[in-house]
Amino acid sequence: MSASPRDGNGKDPLRSTLTCIALLWLAGNGLRMTILAVPPVIPMMHDDLHMSQTAVGIIAGLPAVLFACAAVPGSLLIARFGALPTLIIGLVATGLGSALRGAAYGMPVLYAATVITAFGVAVMQPSLPPLVRAWLPDRVGFGTAVYTNGLLVGELVPVALMVPMVLPLVGGSWRLGFVVWGIPCVVIALVILALAPQAQSTTVISPGPRRWWPDWHKGLIWRLGLMLGSVNAMYFATNGFIPDYLHQTGRSEIISPALTALNFGQLPASAILLVFVGRWVRQVWPYFACGVLCLASFVGILVGNGWVIVASAGVLGFAAAAILIFMLALPPLLSPADDIHRMTAGMFTISYSCAVIVPVISGVLWDMTGIAASAFVPIALCTLLLMGFAPSVRPK
Repeated sequence: MSASPRDGNGKDPLRSTLTCIALLWLAGNGLRMTILAVPPVIPMMHDDLHMSQTAVGIIAGLPAVLFACAAVPGSLLIARFGALPTLIIGLVATGLGSALRGAAYGMPVLYAATVITAFGVAVMQPSLPPLVRAWLPDRVGFGTAVYTNGLLVGELVPVALMVPMVLPLVGGSWRLGFVVWGIPCVVIALVILALAPQAQSTTVISPGPRRWWPDWHKGLIWRLGLMLGSVNAMYFATNGFIPDYLHQTGRSEIISPALTALNFGQLPASAILLVFVGRWVRQVWPYFACGVLCLASFVGILVGNGWVIVASAGVLGFAAAAILIFMLALPPLLSPADDIHRMTAGMFTISYSCAVIVPVISGVLWDMTGIAASAFVPIALCTLLLMGFAPSVRPK
């Protein structure tokens, strides 16, 4: 039997590629696992810590604020230490922050632990596009779809398993539950440290005297940021307003099915784009098609009944996930290799700012008009922003 082909360094290219794919998927899980472990146990935290609804809102909103504010410091870490060390630092910080939440016997410690956890995620996010470019230079779209699939799985697994599986294993303690979800992040960091390729991508992931502050005068950063922001705003705001909207309109029985459809609808999109993202990311029509699907979904949610609302939520999740993958694939395709971290950091800063601002506008509009459906108007308008900028960011 003949030996596997080897590259110039004596390594098996296929094995190296598969290793990179696995590491990107694991890193994607680390981006959301500890963040989404919180919602299932909010009632328990509320009772134990005597939290007000304002405190609950702060805990829910802090991650998005940190994602916006700490993306540029993430760019600085990448410029000083490299993308790979920054990813590992972020994973360890996220895991330790999650464990520290379990030690919180008062709100100041809980806030501080949440900040540490979200900071770790925030600095990780700009590190992944450079690593995709470094590890899979000929499959940037595919690599992006891989770690985004991991991100989506990392969103769903803690939501699905925290209450029925993890809590029984730790005696019903939400504190130990947070420790449990912090452990995989540290383990993933150790696995990446041990197995990540080094020599083949030193020009991208190694430290050096590079720029880190985003070029805010560059229109492309703002267009990318606002397009990604439209996706983030649609996703976070819809998750936030669907429960109250359905309750106000007398459809409380479909709140859980609608939220489940919205979030699980993302997985088919990430699976399909593993095959097609490399071809479609360079075309304009997918952005328009996803925008139209989002608009149609909002119409279905607002005027439909029963299964129409649930199906519309699922379609919205599908379209939003597709747009997310396209947007995350663009910086490695539109930037020089040594500038990806700056563009990505700027894009995340703008996009997560949108994710904070748009839901607030929606809530104010609902309060001012007294019409529940009005909350979805700013969210739906985000699709027009997405489609309007799409032709101007197409990779050559």
